[in-house]
Amino acid sequence: MASIFAHGFVSYALGKTFSNKITTSKFWILGVFCSILPDADVIGFTFGISYDSFWGHRGFSHSILFAILIGILVSSIFYYKSVFTKTGVILIFYFSICTASHGILDAMTSGGLGIAFFSPFDTVRYFFPWRPIQVSPIGASKFFSIWGIKVLLSELIWIAIPSSIYILAVALLRKKK
Repeated sequence: MASIFAHGFVSYALGKTFSNKITTSKFWILGVFCSILPDADVIGFTFGISYDSFWGHRGFSHSILFAILIGILVSSIFYYKSVFTKTGVILIFYFSICTASHGILDAMTSGGLGIAFFSPFDTVRYFFPWRPIQVSPIGASKFFSIWGIKVLLSELIWIAIPSSIYILAVALLRKKK
Protein backbone atom coordinates (compact mmCIF):
# COMPACT_ATOMS: atom_id res chain seq x y z
CA MET A 1 0.00 0.00 0.00
CA ALA A 2 0.98 3.59 -0.34
CA SER A 3 1.19 5.42 3.00
CA ILE A 4 -1.70 7.36 4.53
CA PHE A 5 0.23 10.55 3.78
CA ALA A 6 0.18 9.83 0.04
CA HIS A 7 -3.48 8.82 0.04
CA GLY A 8 -4.43 11.97 1.92
CA PHE A 9 -2.40 14.23 -0.34
CA VAL A 10 -4.03 12.78 -3.45
CA SER A 11 -7.50 13.50 -2.01
CA TYR A 12 -6.36 17.07 -1.28
CA ALA A 13 -5.09 17.48 -4.85
CA LEU A 14 -8.31 16.10 -6.30
CA GLY A 15 -10.34 18.42 -4.08
CA LYS A 16 -8.57 21.46 -5.51
CA THR A 17 -10.56 20.78 -8.70
CA PHE A 18 -13.80 21.87 -7.06
CA SER A 19 -15.32 25.26 -6.29
CA ASN A 20 -14.39 27.10 -3.12
CA LYS A 21 -18.11 27.09 -2.28
CA ILE A 22 -18.02 23.39 -1.42
CA THR A 23 -14.43 23.00 -0.20
CA THR A 24 -15.06 23.52 3.50
CA SER A 25 -13.10 21.98 6.36
CA LYS A 26 -15.68 19.18 6.45
CA PHE A 27 -15.08 18.53 2.74
CA TRP A 28 -11.31 18.20 3.24
CA ILE A 29 -11.56 16.01 6.34
CA LEU A 30 -14.07 13.66 4.71
CA GLY A 31 -12.00 13.48 1.52
CA VAL A 32 -8.90 12.41 3.44
CA PHE A 33 -11.00 9.99 5.51
CA CYS A 34 -12.36 8.39 2.32
CA SER A 35 -8.89 8.11 0.84
CA ILE A 36 -7.52 6.13 3.79
CA LEU A 37 -10.67 4.19 4.74
CA PRO A 38 -9.99 1.16 2.50
CA ASP A 39 -6.99 0.25 4.68
CA ALA A 40 -9.30 -0.30 7.65
CA ASP A 41 -9.42 -3.84 6.28
CA VAL A 42 -6.05 -4.56 7.95
CA ILE A 43 -7.99 -5.05 11.20
CA GLY A 44 -9.02 -8.35 9.67
CA PHE A 45 -5.55 -9.75 10.39
CA THR A 46 -6.39 -9.48 14.11
CA PHE A 47 -9.45 -11.66 13.58
CA GLY A 48 -7.69 -14.27 11.46
CA ILE A 49 -9.04 -13.07 8.11
CA SER A 50 -6.52 -14.09 5.49
CA TYR A 51 -4.98 -11.51 3.19
CA ASP A 52 -6.44 -13.15 0.08
CA SER A 53 -10.04 -13.49 1.32
CA PHE A 54 -12.98 -11.35 0.20
CA TRP A 55 -12.71 -9.27 3.40
CA GLY A 56 -8.90 -9.45 3.49
CA HIS A 57 -6.47 -6.63 2.85
CA ARG A 58 -6.93 -5.09 -0.60
CA GLY A 59 -10.13 -7.07 -1.10
CA PHE A 60 -13.67 -5.66 -1.28
CA SER A 61 -12.76 -2.44 0.57
CA HIS A 62 -10.45 -1.54 -2.32
CA SER A 63 -13.06 -2.18 -5.02
CA ILE A 64 -14.80 0.30 -7.30
CA LEU A 65 -18.21 -0.69 -5.91
CA PHE A 66 -17.03 -0.01 -2.35
CA ALA A 67 -15.76 3.42 -3.46
CA ILE A 68 -19.12 4.32 -4.98
CA LEU A 69 -21.02 3.09 -1.93
CA ILE A 70 -18.77 5.12 0.39
CA GLY A 71 -19.21 8.21 -1.80
CA ILE A 72 -22.99 7.86 -1.58
CA LEU A 73 -22.94 7.07 2.15
CA VAL A 74 -20.63 9.93 3.16
CA SER A 75 -22.54 12.44 1.04
CA SER A 76 -25.90 11.20 2.36
CA ILE A 77 -24.82 11.46 5.99
CA PHE A 78 -22.81 14.66 5.95
CA TYR A 79 -24.54 16.56 3.13
CA TYR A 80 -28.07 15.14 3.39
CA LYS A 81 -29.73 18.46 2.49
CA SER A 82 -28.00 18.66 -0.87
CA VAL A 83 -27.55 14.99 -1.78
CA PHE A 84 -30.21 15.17 -4.54
CA THR A 85 -28.83 18.33 -6.11
CA LYS A 86 -26.02 19.07 -8.56
CA THR A 87 -23.75 19.78 -5.58
CA GLY A 88 -24.72 16.42 -4.07
CA VAL A 89 -23.74 14.60 -7.26
CA ILE A 90 -20.40 16.45 -7.26
CA LEU A 91 -19.81 15.46 -3.62
CA ILE A 92 -20.69 11.81 -4.29
CA PHE A 93 -18.26 11.87 -7.21
CA TYR A 94 -15.47 13.45 -5.14
CA PHE A 95 -15.80 11.09 -2.17
CA SER A 96 -16.06 8.09 -4.50
CA ILE A 97 -12.94 9.16 -6.40
CA CYS A 98 -11.05 9.76 -3.14
CA THR A 99 -11.94 6.24 -2.01
CA ALA A 100 -11.14 4.69 -5.41
CA SER A 101 -7.81 6.52 -5.58
CA HIS A 102 -6.65 4.32 -2.71
CA GLY A 103 -6.90 1.14 -4.79
CA ILE A 104 -5.40 2.86 -7.81
CA LEU A 105 -2.31 3.92 -5.85
CA ASP A 106 -2.02 0.49 -4.21
CA ALA A 107 -2.13 -1.17 -7.65
CA MET A 108 0.99 0.83 -8.50
CA THR A 109 3.01 -0.47 -5.54
CA SER A 110 5.79 -3.03 -5.53
CA GLY A 111 4.20 -5.53 -3.15
CA GLY A 112 1.13 -7.33 -1.93
CA LEU A 113 -1.36 -9.56 -3.70
CA GLY A 114 -3.02 -6.99 -5.94
CA ILE A 115 -6.32 -5.13 -5.77
CA ALA A 116 -9.81 -6.65 -6.08
CA PHE A 117 -11.07 -3.75 -8.21
CA PHE A 118 -14.17 -5.59 -9.42
CA SER A 119 -15.18 -7.30 -6.19
CA PRO A 120 -17.73 -8.74 -5.44
CA PHE A 121 -18.35 -9.60 -9.11
CA ASP A 122 -14.77 -10.70 -9.77
CA THR A 123 -12.41 -11.44 -6.89
CA VAL A 124 -9.29 -11.57 -9.04
CA ARG A 125 -6.68 -9.15 -7.75
CA TYR A 126 -4.92 -6.85 -10.14
CA PHE A 127 -1.80 -4.73 -10.32
CA PHE A 128 -1.03 -2.17 -12.97
CA PRO A 129 1.84 -3.13 -15.28
CA TRP A 130 3.76 -0.04 -14.10
CA ARG A 131 4.47 -0.28 -10.36
CA PRO A 132 6.97 2.41 -9.35
CA ILE A 133 5.69 3.08 -5.80
CA GLN A 134 7.55 1.34 -2.97
CA VAL A 135 5.03 -0.66 -0.92
CA SER A 136 4.50 0.70 2.59
CA PRO A 137 4.89 -1.63 5.56
CA ILE A 138 1.81 -2.50 7.60
CA GLY A 139 2.17 -1.10 11.09
CA ALA A 140 3.60 2.12 12.49
CA SER A 141 6.69 0.55 14.04
CA LYS A 142 7.86 -0.83 10.69
CA PHE A 143 7.09 2.47 8.98
CA PHE A 144 9.64 4.32 11.12
CA SER A 145 12.60 2.48 9.62
CA ILE A 146 14.80 2.55 6.51
CA TRP A 147 11.90 0.89 4.66
CA GLY A 148 9.62 3.79 5.65
CA ILE A 149 12.14 6.34 4.40
CA LYS A 150 12.33 4.53 1.05
CA VAL A 151 8.53 4.58 0.86
CA LEU A 152 8.38 8.32 1.53
CA LEU A 153 11.04 9.05 -1.09
CA SER A 154 9.19 6.89 -3.62
CA GLU A 155 5.92 8.66 -2.81
CA LEU A 156 7.58 12.06 -3.13
CA ILE A 157 8.64 11.22 -6.68
CA TRP A 158 5.59 9.31 -7.89
CA ILE A 159 2.73 10.89 -5.92
CA ALA A 160 3.60 14.20 -4.24
CA ILE A 161 5.33 15.83 -7.22
CA PRO A 162 2.65 14.87 -9.79
CA SER A 163 -0.12 15.87 -7.34
CA SER A 164 1.59 19.21 -6.71
CA ILE A 165 1.86 19.81 -10.45
CA TYR A 166 -1.86 19.07 -10.73
CA ILE A 167 -2.65 21.56 -7.94
CA LEU A 168 -0.55 24.23 -9.68
CA ALA A 169 -2.17 23.52 -13.05
CA VAL A 170 -5.66 23.88 -11.54
CA ALA A 171 -4.62 27.16 -9.88
CA LEU A 172 -3.21 28.50 -13.16
CA LEU A 173 -6.35 27.54 -15.08
CA ARG A 174 -8.51 29.29 -12.49
CA LYS A 175 -6.37 32.43 -12.77
CA LYS A 176 -6.81 32.46 -16.54
CA LYS A 177 -10.59 32.43 -16.13
